[in-house]
Amino acid sequence: MFRAVTIVVLGLALLVTMKDGRALRDTGLIASCTAVTAPAGQDGYWEACRAGKLMGRPDLKRKSCEPVGKAADVEYWRCPSPIESAPAG
Repeated sequence: MFRAVTIVVLGLALLVTMKDGRALRDTGLIASCTAVTAPAGQDGYWEACRAGKLMGRPDLKRKSCEPVGKAADVEYWRCPSPIESAPAG
């Protein structure tokens, strides 16, 4: 009985962790974006996005953002308004 309860509790913990998505973003399995400060002389809200291993780079065009460049493994986007803290894409 103890084993069954332990397995159920571990399963629920795994489901909650995956639903939240932080574990997948922190390990680099899915793409993530973070707000960054705009360079001097630039306007708008800027996002720095990293590609995930399970999915490519996020596309923020659906949120009215435009790509402004890439540096190493980070792609920068300029957006007209702040983007909610949510999974990229």
